[in-house]
Amino acid sequence: MSNTHVFHRHLHHTPPVAVSGKGVWIQDSSGKEYLDASGGAAVSCLGHAHPEVLAAMHAQIDRLAYAHTSFFTTEVAEELAAHLIEHGPAGMSHAYFVSGGSEGVEAALKMARQYFVETGQSQRSHFIARRQSYHGNTLGALSVGGNQWRREPFAPILIPATHVSPCYPYREQQAGETPEQYGQRLAQELDDAIQRLGTDKVIAFIAETVGGATAGVLTPVPGYFKAVREVCDRHGVLLILDEVMCGMGRTGSLHACEQEGVTPDLLVVAKGLGGGYQPIGAVLAQKRIVEAMSQGSGFFQHGHTYLGHPVACAAALAVQHVLQRENLVARVRQSGARLEALLGETLGGHPNVGDIRGRGLFWGVELVRDRASKTPFDPALKLHARIKKEAMARGLMVYPMGGTVDGRLGDHVLLAPPFIATEAEFGVIAQRLHAAIAAAIESV
Repeated sequence: MSNTHVFHRHLHHTPPVAVSGKGVWIQDSSGKEYLDASGGAAVSCLGHAHPEVLAAMHAQIDRLAYAHTSFFTTEVAEELAAHLIEHGPAGMSHAYFVSGGSEGVEAALKMARQYFVETGQSQRSHFIARRQSYHGNTLGALSVGGNQWRREPFAPILIPATHVSPCYPYREQQAGETPEQYGQRLAQELDDAIQRLGTDKVIAFIAETVGGATAGVLTPVPGYFKAVREVCDRHGVLLILDEVMCGMGRTGSLHACEQEGVTPDLLVVAKGLGGGYQPIGAVLAQKRIVEAMSQGSGFFQHGHTYLGHPVACAAALAVQHVLQRENLVARVRQSGARLEALLGETLGGHPNVGDIRGRGLFWGVELVRDRASKTPFDPALKLHARIKKEAMARGLMVYPMGGTVDGRLGDHVLLAPPFIATEAEFGVIAQRLHAAIAAAIESV
């Protein structure tokens, strides 16, 4: 182990020291530059060192750096909440600010449970989620998450949850089944699970609108979420959408659910909300949920020290103003089409690229040993880790992950470049990724 006292993610390896960032580039202490093609973990929507965001943070620090929400609200938190509700899905009335995605999911789970306690349905105690989903690493979020590798060491201390199939057409849509029929079959599976558990026992169904880190960008088939919404409504079950990774413009609309024509009861956002400039996440809540608590106990039995942190809210508000003023969500749609074409041209014919899927500036590349059979690589090879190492050597940051198929088998690479990336930078991404994949596969 090198001379470090930081408890790093991997204890046998100390990562390079990042010293500066500008635009889509990060520089390490040796002077090497890396193109941030994954926005860290789909976070840096505006890239690094955006002057307007930095200025907003400085101004807020000069006014007020911190005030605990048990004593005060702040102008900037009120302004950010008003902005998010104005531009949020129909019926949303309040925003609850936390420090990140996992905290946001925890708050949403507890909000959903308390809603039923307040409305006299305290027998509802169960959550349904999807296999291969990722909702965060705190215990509640990990409980509803469906990635077996992450869950396994902590299984004895997780709350019970039921997991149904993901929307994963590349591997699970049947021959002769249309995308719409596949979506209806998945909705029926959810309906069956609710009935099996008891129609008055389920609190909520939680899903990533577009699957993220652990499945490699799974886009829903047409009609899937409308069918899911109908099933939830029929049984009085809440719909919680996790847009921590895929939301806030990443897929080409401010909220990914806009493209599905559905409105959730609770919507969790984070990464692109503050663009990495400060830790922040939020739960957007439907008016009827807030009113149930208001008319009942009047108190959400939850809380953290850094709720509504003023500097975090100032950063997020500045990020959202830039997105709006520069029309960057529309740019995501346009440049996403170009990135898709480049990935197709560069990687589409590669014998080990099984699937290229995504939406906006959110793309996944699934690797296979054999394209015809879709057979994954042996997980012992850790192909995803090799790709990351080869990409970093070439000055490219991408987000590879293993266990794509079932938590053990499968490798993919996730791409989520900043919204400000240029066509020339997309070209660099495609070429360096192709070289990294080729080198990694050659090494096995």
